[in-house]
Amino acid sequence: MVHIKKLTDLQNTEYGLKKIFEDAEDFLPLLGTDYVELYVGNAKQTAHFYKTAFGFQSEAFAGLETGLKDRVSYVLKQNKIRLVLTSPLIKGGEINRHIETHGDGVKVIALWVDDATKSFEETTKRGAKPYMQPTQEEDENGSVVRSGIYTYGETIHIFVERKNYNGVFLPNYKKWESHYNPEPVGLKFIDHMVGNVGWNEMKKWCEFYNKVMGFAQIISFTDDDVSTDYTALMSKVMSNGNGRVKFPINEPAEGKKKSQIEEYLDFYNGPGVQHIAVATDDIVSTVSEMRDRGVEFLYVPDEYYDDLLDRVGEIDEDVEVLKKHGILIDRDEEGYLLQLFTKTIVDRPTMFFEVIQRKGAQSFGVGNFKALFEAIEREQGLRGTL
Repeated sequence: MVHIKKLTDLQNTEYGLKKIFEDAEDFLPLLGTDYVELYVGNAKQTAHFYKTAFGFQSEAFAGLETGLKDRVSYVLKQNKIRLVLTSPLIKGGEINRHIETHGDGVKVIALWVDDATKSFEETTKRGAKPYMQPTQEEDENGSVVRSGIYTYGETIHIFVERKNYNGVFLPNYKKWESHYNPEPVGLKFIDHMVGNVGWNEMKKWCEFYNKVMGFAQIISFTDDDVSTDYTALMSKVMSNGNGRVKFPINEPAEGKKKSQIEEYLDFYNGPGVQHIAVATDDIVSTVSEMRDRGVEFLYVPDEYYDDLLDRVGEIDEDVEVLKKHGILIDRDEEGYLLQLFTKTIVDRPTMFFEVIQRKGAQSFGVGNFKALFEAIEREQGLRGTL
């Protein structure tokens, strides 16, 4: 059974989550996701891909020209989504080691806060491992304070306080002027980011987000909910107090064959960010444009749509149009959502994107899980990793 708890029902859960949810604003108020930084093998070429295929715009740059000697970073933006693509400039070092171990992937999930020092103090005193002491960075446009903590695997959270800064991104970044800026595809903001952790580690990391960061568990899925004939996983969704930051956490479950989570862990060599869910107001237009630009999406068989309206009820969209684009639909008590998943966008079968449009629904598409995971299994079968 899928456990979907309304926020007012959380007082009966094991960790007193209702009180935590109410208190989250008190010790760790989050204004939203500030940026997501990926360590990649070639930032310049990766930036071209995200601009061309996903419609991101050039925003900022840091490298040799700005005084950096060991790395280069390109910053891309689309509405409220900001990606930072970072590559090493010298041999050895942490970035090279991270790429060798994990391939291209998310290193930093940066969170926008009013007070980065307080955020660091509150989380570390609750048990977070420090990554970056509160540090003030300055240039002619003002100052930014950043601090950081470790989370699952080698993923880190950076707290960003930018209320005293008027520059393009961060101190010592310059505006990235480019004549090549394809039109956006309609992506608005990050809806949620999903982390994959190892066997029997989901509870540990949900407790981390609960106790260390004041998040509440709003939904959980067991292996009975998230399974096919061959593979299974378990998942819990953690949310901060204002609901602007949501982190589903997945772990593998026993199945007849290797699950997508096991495959991820094998090729990423440990826990990490599995996918980034990006919101749109018009998923048909967004997906159509992305596909025209070369983005590959998971295949959804026509049979999925045969009894669609019986399963989800009345919807505004034309079912034939959704079928044409392979868009999945699910409904909860608050409304319905539409979603579609890309194939992995890096060489290793690790990271991918989800495009999601919410029409009232606050859940995560449990009714689509079987169709989704069967589609993923078809890709695993082609790779020989199922």
